[in-house]
Amino acid sequence: MKSLLYVLPFVALTFFSWGVYGPVLHIGQEQMADMKGLSTLRPFICVGFAYFLIAVVFPLIVLLTKGETGKWSTAGTIWSFYAGSIGALGALGIILAFKFKGAPVYVMPLVFGCAPVVNTFVTMYMSRTFGDASKLFIASIIVVAIGAGGVMAFKPSVAKKEKPAQVGPEKRIEKVTVDGVSKIRIAEWATKIDDEGNPVVDDQGKEVKAWIPRQQEYDLTSDDGKNILKEYNKVMQPNWPLVGLSILLTAVCWGSYGPVLHRGQMKMAGSKLRPFMCVGLAYFAVAVILPFCLLPYFPEKGAFDFAHIRGLGWSTFAGTVGALGALGIIYAFNFGGKPIFVMPLVFGMAPVVNTFTTIVAEGLYGKVSTWFYSALLMVIVGAVCVLIFAPKPKPKKPAADEKSKTA
Repeated sequence: MKSLLYVLPFVALTFFSWGVYGPVLHIGQEQMADMKGLSTLRPFICVGFAYFLIAVVFPLIVLLTKGETGKWSTAGTIWSFYAGSIGALGALGIILAFKFKGAPVYVMPLVFGCAPVVNTFVTMYMSRTFGDASKLFIASIIVVAIGAGGVMAFKPSVAKKEKPAQVGPEKRIEKVTVDGVSKIRIAEWATKIDDEGNPVVDDQGKEVKAWIPRQQEYDLTSDDGKNILKEYNKVMQPNWPLVGLSILLTAVCWGSYGPVLHRGQMKMAGSKLRPFMCVGLAYFAVAVILPFCLLPYFPEKGAFDFAHIRGLGWSTFAGTVGALGALGIIYAFNFGGKPIFVMPLVFGMAPVVNTFTTIVAEGLYGKVSTWFYSALLMVIVGAVCVLIFAPKPKPKKPAADEKSKTA
């Protein structure tokens, strides 16, 4: 019981951190792009930098000052670095899912629902226990699949009011209400003009720009209004194939992360911090160095400057909670926690935290149906059952017994 009291706080740290990761990252992407779409590479760099600080600098300090059991090995380094690489690719998948208009309220529950299923199959493959799958295990996978479909079908609206559709860097379409009638209009990113027709300038003498609506609002029943509305809906509609592929990328990567990292730990004689450092270095390579090299060829909104400090802050915070969640798992195991109850708690509670964080942040209280909650519950229960009823490796016979048989 005493060891459990040490384990549970780290389990709570992980499912809370991973639960708020998606909504926080989404805010960072919006802020980095000045609320004109979503930035991709710069928030990803912030996530990688946060991982580097927590998963490299912190373990290095601990190793140099206190030390740790275990040892460095080539095989362990390779496996752990591979774990970090697929973890970073999973983080990129989340960013892309948001980029393609996926919403955190259903993207993250789907990831957390599918990742443990992938985790189980990868573990079964690595431990060669496919033939030991029970009916309860198969039924649990079906429950997750049905629940995941329900989450998509009954997802709440992303916002209380219509958002402007970003058509280009200097143009957007927005729905407005004029005298109680719904209309649509085009706004342009242009210099503000005062009452005398002169450009408005700031304290440094620079022209102040803002979204300036055109004079005419178009009735939704007119031909022009219908054409503009069609363009609006096209921009605002999620790209479902790419959203689905992005979610699949994250589920596969994050589902494989645990077994691969565990192999790295075993190759390092059970070390905890050394594999964690390799994860941090992999994140630095995949989420910092690579995006920096791509930025000149794939320019996007935002910049690493004081004007985008909020986007930088939120994105870095997202990386911080992601890394803290990974650290929480390691320390939960370090204090005697077993995967049989640690991982079900994490994967079961993280989507709940995520969903309610999104609902509170975006004011979706009256938009969520009972069907959505039921589908979300199915994903959670199914994911937990998948992990509980997963085939377990058979214990190896003692070496003494083996010798007696061969004698």
